Amino acid sequence: MRPSPLPLALVACALLHAADAQAQSLSSLINDLFTYGDCGQPLCLDLTGADSTHGKHFIPALTQGSQSVLGFLTQSIGRSTANLPISATSSGTTFKIADGLPLKTSTSAGPIFAERSQTLGRNRFFVGANVSGIDFQSLNGAPIGDLRFNFGHQDVGATGLGDPILENDLISTQIALSIQQQVVAVFATWGVLDFVDIGVAVPLVRTSLSGSSVGQITPFGQVTVHRFSGDSANPVLRASTSVSGTASGIGDVAARLKVNLGQGDQFGAAILADVRLPTGREADLLGTGSTSIRAQGIVGAQFGNFSPHFNGGYAARTDTLQNDAILATIGFDALVAPWATVAADLISEWQLGTNRITLPGPINYVTPFARSYPATSIPTRRQDVMNMSVGAKFTVRGGMVILVNGLIPINKAGLQPGIAWTAGLEYTF
Repeated sequence: MRPSPLPLALVACALLHAADAQAQSLSSLINDLFTYGDCGQPLCLDLTGADSTHGKHFIPALTQGSQSVLGFLTQSIGRSTANLPISATSSGTTFKIADGLPLKTSTSAGPIFAERSQTLGRNRFFVGANVSGIDFQSLNGAPIGDLRFNFGHQDVGATGLGDPILENDLISTQIALSIQQQVVAVFATWGVLDFVDIGVAVPLVRTSLSGSSVGQITPFGQVTVHRFSGDSANPVLRASTSVSGTASGIGDVAARLKVNLGQGDQFGAAILADVRLPTGREADLLGTGSTSIRAQGIVGAQFGNFSPHFNGGYAARTDTLQNDAILATIGFDALVAPWATVAADLISEWQLGTNRITLPGPINYVTPFARSYPATSIPTRRQDVMNMSVGAKFTVRGGMVILVNGLIPINKAGLQPGIAWTAGLEYTF
């Protein structure tokens, strides 16, 4: 009986689609981390009486369009989901037909996330399933277990922030976040012609988010107008909240077309088009909510059992808050034993243009004396991506290929794990 990676996919799907505990979306939980008391809005102070007019004076510091802290956090998570690499379109030994006979065009089991120039060959199929685990640790290099924000008062006076004196009050927030993702990618490729492959990859994503938040109001004047509760004589200036939730479902499905432009004994070239469709629920941080198109050129070589490759191209994104990017991957795969292949790649993505979504700048007071406070402990950085992928493939009886891989971030940009692991099964027939 022909082996299949289906059992792995079924087990992983069952885990991913277990019942979720919360009814609200995961993105709304980010809002809740900045919501204290019963007011119902982030940074809205639940005040009564004469002080009630001051209840919404801090909201503009949190929600200001594309500069929003909330938008930055949710977009960072969504962007990390979009950048999860998908398995290569082919695996195992590939063939071409010459004089009616099949001839090998590769010897190793191929790269894991990068692409080689060889196509599968007419009427050959490649199927597989990968399971990846990601535990995010940092955002632009700042640990997500200790994110700090300062929020200034709305400028309602005529002479700049700080006039009247109550504008000098400050809300400081410390947030501890925990974000994990488990992704099952089920994929298949069909060799339509000797030089043309078409394929599809369906990711099943489970995102878990939990966090706690502590808010502290620092009054500046003699009278405490801003407070979470109590009154001016007995103000409550410190409040806390916590959130937790899990969501699972289909992520952004990818459709792929690969065309081999020419394949010799040592060198080959191909092009790859990859369309990512917005099938994942953006509100639950399972997808980006927008379409992206990737076009890449592939150059590969083969020197005995050693096969270097280079992929370079362009990623075009329809989301107005995500930048287009230049793509570049360089690496190799090598057959080190008849049943074992090692693979390593440097996978990079280089942002085009300035950040379309950024964090607010510092809070600048002009009176009663000039001073400045940072809006956040998260540094502002370009969202360039550079990851090192290191893994191995093992061919077992029946032609099944087992793979293991680690994806290690090199630079400090975006939402990043310490390491993302992947294990999977592949089969070519």
